[in-house]
Amino acid sequence: MAKDIFLLNISGQDKPGLTSGLTSVLAQYGAKILDIGQANIHDTLSLGMMFEIESGPKSSAVQKDLLFKAYELGITAKFKPISLDDYEHWVNLQGKDRYIVTILGEKLAAEQISKVTNVISEKGLNIDSIKRLTGRLSLVRTEEYPRASIQLSIRGRIDNKTELTEKFMQISHDLDVDIAFQEDNIFRRNRRLVCFDMDSTLIQTEVIDELAELAGVGNEVRAITESAMQGEIDFNESFKRRMKLLKGLSEDVLQQVAENLPITKGARRLVDTLHSYGFKTAILSGGFTYFGNYLKEKLDIDYVYANELEIKDGLLTGSYIGDIVDGNKKAEYLQLLADKEGIDISQTIAVGDGANDLQMLNLAGLGIAFHAKPKVKDNAQSSISSIGLDGVLYLLGYHDRHIDLLD
Repeated sequence: MAKDIFLLNISGQDKPGLTSGLTSVLAQYGAKILDIGQANIHDTLSLGMMFEIESGPKSSAVQKDLLFKAYELGITAKFKPISLDDYEHWVNLQGKDRYIVTILGEKLAAEQISKVTNVISEKGLNIDSIKRLTGRLSLVRTEEYPRASIQLSIRGRIDNKTELTEKFMQISHDLDVDIAFQEDNIFRRNRRLVCFDMDSTLIQTEVIDELAELAGVGNEVRAITESAMQGEIDFNESFKRRMKLLKGLSEDVLQQVAENLPITKGARRLVDTLHSYGFKTAILSGGFTYFGNYLKEKLDIDYVYANELEIKDGLLTGSYIGDIVDGNKKAEYLQLLADKEGIDISQTIAVGDGANDLQMLNLAGLGIAFHAKPKVKDNAQSSISSIGLDGVLYLLGYHDRHIDLLD
């Protein structure tokens, strides 16, 4: 028996009962729905349905009744006939690779979206859907913490992923926007462990610099810290040099520094949301366990791996206990925790800002350079520089409504 295929496009003011009314007409004629999708912007509906119907009288009648129902509902209906060859070609495209592009910023401008989508088009990729992840911004009320994010689901064959990500990075640099590119696979939808660097990531300071100020050697230590974070000198060597400069500092100042740690904007929102959805969290830091454990209690972090200060007679000795937690160690601990939690390394996320974070960022299923040094941004999978730490949630595909309902 011959069949006709139609794409029905509906537009107009949204109201209850639209989908029910239209599908009830299709049901009367035994139509088979092949695909359906809907979007709603400012109470204006855009609904698409592709359906198959028996050719002949039924095909003509269902179109007439759908047009009548649309008139009755106060909406516009348009039909487009689809050939069997076109339909099968469309079906075969579904097997192509799928990717997610997330765009983040305080506000998103048309130019930013235009540049990103132009790159996608140039590569012959198709955008299947666009989804807003953040709540709508007021135009009359000043937002204390403005942020905007959209997620593009794309598909197609990518011959050179490096070239694509380089183009996105250039747009990010030129237009002050964050662009993350990920494969849309089973691991992305099943992340389970998030590991954070501490200094300049989970907190907005370098603790060793704070201690150095109190020890009267601030300038010397800051210069070494900056050089290490830029990757100009070996982390272990820089760590030993800085530790020696802290010799003689009183243990009493540690609590004072801990109580005044500036926690990064969005950190609490991020960690609370992660825990609510069953994630485990960890601090993997080249800083110190004293401060990592303080944050562990304050933010309810699950694991802490960092350096342990050596203290004798109430004074820092200028040395440390155990191995130095450098870049290699951070990556080792990331793998250790993945094994401990019984998950694949692809189900992990690592977030950091310095050169000593690159090993764990590149090992993790998703590595995110957060307000990072240029060398780190250039070598990480993804980066966030425009908003707070809770931007990680948008890279995971969470919408504000998934987050705010937990408050």
